[in-house]
Amino acid sequence: MASAAQETAEHALRVAISRGDMPPGYRLVEAELVTRTGVSRSAVRLAIDALAAEGLVERIPNRGARVRVVSTEEAVAITECRMPLEGLLARKAAERITDAEAHRLRAHLETMTAAVGSGDVQEYSELIQQLHALVGEAARHPIAADLVGRLQAQLVRHQFRLSLRPGRPRVSLAELTELVDAITGRDPGRAEAAATAHFRSVIAALSEPSPSGGPA
Repeated sequence: MASAAQETAEHALRVAISRGDMPPGYRLVEAELVTRTGVSRSAVRLAIDALAAEGLVERIPNRGARVRVVSTEEAVAITECRMPLEGLLARKAAERITDAEAHRLRAHLETMTAAVGSGDVQEYSELIQQLHALVGEAARHPIAADLVGRLQAQLVRHQFRLSLRPGRPRVSLAELTELVDAITGRDPGRAEAAATAHFRSVIAALSEPSPSGGPA
């Protein structure tokens, strides 16, 4: 079990990476991170190890750790691998969801809708990750959920940058609304189709040039 200090450091690093405060290639200096997060050096080191295991950062022999560079092409490939797993989780969630879990999913969707309405891109990006986690919990398929979690961790920056594109949050919100409606309506086929359609949309968006001309 990770300590509270390690979890604090992991969260701070994930947020900094997704926001671009720590861009791809950014060197992770333990002493700097201790000051930044307010936790011990050992907790920072464990947090870096955890994120390295997820593929979010990488350790370079004799050079320390850095934020891993995930190209747009690799992000597309990762999403292609993730898509059928998310479809499976959506199907299982629709089959196994409890009334309490359905209520949480609908409430979470309302929070996502409010974030899009207020233009809070950072919150919306984080809420998307939480939504997929809720679906994974309802699915009760720990192997698929673990595989998705490992793939998801490598995409947080790309997901955040997609959310910055004009109009993209409302597109993804409509897709995820269909997903939640299908799961809470206990329609496995519709839920799997909604998940697949959403990730096909993500792949298409990733494949388009960003407005800045950089990666998605």
